[in-house]
Amino acid sequence: MTAYRRFAAGLVLSATTALALVATPAPAQEKTEFRVAWSIYVGWMPWGYLDESGIMDKWAEKYDIAVEIVQINDYVESINQYTAGAFDGVSATNMDTLSIPAGSGVDTTALIVGDYSNGNDAIIIKGEGGLEDLAGMPVNLVELSVSHYLLARGLDSVGLAERDLDGVINTSDADMIAAYQTDDVQALVTWNPLVSAILDEPGANRIYDSADIPGEIIDIMFVNTETLAANPAFGMALTGAWYELMGLMAAGDEAALTAMAEASGTDLAGYQSQLASTEMFYDPAAAVAFTESEALKETMVNVAEFLFDKGILGEGAPSADFVGVEYPDGSTTGDPGYVMMRYDTTYMQMAADGAL
Repeated sequence: MTAYRRFAAGLVLSATTALALVATPAPAQEKTEFRVAWSIYVGWMPWGYLDESGIMDKWAEKYDIAVEIVQINDYVESINQYTAGAFDGVSATNMDTLSIPAGSGVDTTALIVGDYSNGNDAIIIKGEGGLEDLAGMPVNLVELSVSHYLLARGLDSVGLAERDLDGVINTSDADMIAAYQTDDVQALVTWNPLVSAILDEPGANRIYDSADIPGEIIDIMFVNTETLAANPAFGMALTGAWYELMGLMAAGDEAALTAMAEASGTDLAGYQSQLASTEMFYDPAAAVAFTESEALKETMVNVAEFLFDKGILGEGAPSADFVGVEYPDGSTTGDPGYVMMRYDTTYMQMAADGAL
């Protein structure tokens, strides 16, 4: 299985920006038909199951709307299409949403904060050592992806920076295992299921992973802010369907879990292994608490600084504060006059209150 959500979204930012400017959607209005896009990753497999199981249809009918859930094999393309207005929502990471739709001027709201990586992403070296030993080493990873972000956070934790390495070597996820097996590769950064496969290789040593930065690589269902404001039924139907399935998953529903495992190209044991290193917010109250935490603001500042440093925080961004991010308490990071990304707990709180 390829974890498509991890690709380097920033690499296509300029093209996306142009696309968004050409295909800017008309102001949102009331409607009854909606489309959301998703791509394969452990925390997003529920979207496929919501579609095939009929749970989404049930909740959509409750609110007299229709919701089409579309799988897009290319994660970056799913965000491109959302940014261009082809979809009302998309499953994406916090980092890629800040850089692409928000950075392109598409006002976007985090409707359902689904999970964060809690060990799925890792820095691996050959043989003994730690983060300090990366100095002078080449490191293979998918450039401008969450792997690149994880590396930056790891290096910073020991007083190093990317300039202290012997370069970063852009390597696709499809080539990562083969690359590791060559003598040239000394260190790499990647994600599951590749992490598990590489750690089975002789001498592989995990020296840092996303559990060391809990809550920073976040997987979310984002929706167009104007569409949501004009159509609260859309938000209620999506959220109601999601948490019905979260209840089944939390209870260990084998049929649902097996279906999601098979759809992602693994078996039940393999999928459960991936879930073990994913902090799923099965309880909406937990998602609300996470989204309302002060730690989220610090995370988004770190993400914005990384994106700006790499030149992918919006076209011509003058600083890391280029895009404003709003939080449930009304506070902002970034530019308060240009808020294009919003964390809103309204609908998750309704689920927690049993009000959907």
